[in-house]
Amino acid sequence: MRSIRVTGPGTNEFVEIDRPPVGPHDVLLRIRACGICGSDALYSQVGGIPPRQGATPLGHEPAAEVVEVGEQAEGVRVGDHVVIDTMAFTDGLLGSGGAQGALSEFVVVRDHVPGRQLRVIPPEIPWTVAALNEPMAVAHHAVNRSGAKPGDKAVVFGAGPIGLGAAISLLSQGVAHLVVVDIQPSRLEIARQIGAHEVINSAEDDVVQRLIELHGPATDGLGRPGFAGTDVYIDAAGVGAVVQTVLKVAKHRAVLTIPAVHKKPVEVDFGAILGAELDIRTAMGYPSEIFEVTDAIIANVEKYEKIISHTFPFGQALEALELARTPGAADKVVVTFD
Repeated sequence: MRSIRVTGPGTNEFVEIDRPPVGPHDVLLRIRACGICGSDALYSQVGGIPPRQGATPLGHEPAAEVVEVGEQAEGVRVGDHVVIDTMAFTDGLLGSGGAQGALSEFVVVRDHVPGRQLRVIPPEIPWTVAALNEPMAVAHHAVNRSGAKPGDKAVVFGAGPIGLGAAISLLSQGVAHLVVVDIQPSRLEIARQIGAHEVINSAEDDVVQRLIELHGPATDGLGRPGFAGTDVYIDAAGVGAVVQTVLKVAKHRAVLTIPAVHKKPVEVDFGAILGAELDIRTAMGYPSEIFEVTDAIIANVEKYEKIISHTFPFGQALEALELARTPGAADKVVVTFD
């Protein structure tokens, strides 16, 4: 079978490898779709994930079909459509340094435990949408970390895949008003289509003033005015200016949650924000959300489908990886398998 591997710094290649054998406790999956993540570009750039020996398999956003079940494996049947917890494989993280990657024709789940590595989904869910399960779990975890609750006013900075996923999760939590902020009109239009109550183009508008207008005026803990009535902020952009904006506008005991990867340090004047008692939280991965978010995807296929900007057949997966790592060229790229 064919598998895409990082074979050196900046080099990805199709590699011919053996189809994995299936033991009595194993489940063999035919990959049907796999999303491209920003971390795939990082793995490629550095030449793989040390200290792993040999080429690094890529792909950790899969949707798959069960094609073989070991005689002692339970919980799934041949023909089932499944989403996958890529962090639950016994041979390492799928596509993130483990022995296998989902940009391959087949993947084997060794030592399958019912409900642990796989969840069966309805067959009518498009493979491309099902492949969003892993990144949307990241977004859903950020929302869970934020503590957003019904009636809250929320803002998401960054209308890329994680930001849009967070927006859908916030709406499902029952927030009263959701604002999405970005600099690209096309992304902001998608944010409107998935249900954002308002959008702000930060390249054109004063974000602080607009948030005060949209969410009402508020004070810090000392009663000083000039702050917005926003309860929850999510930074899905990873840009220092986002954090600085939130520090300026956050009211008393607002919550800022950061799932984005910041590549540069951000300066924070804690003295200036002391009176706000701002709660700053980070969010990484999906400790419990990998299959929680599946229900939301099943219920909102049309909304999640809007997150996908490009699809490529597996034969053009190298082109898909190149497009995905080109800044501003694509939002969410998904590879499909015949």
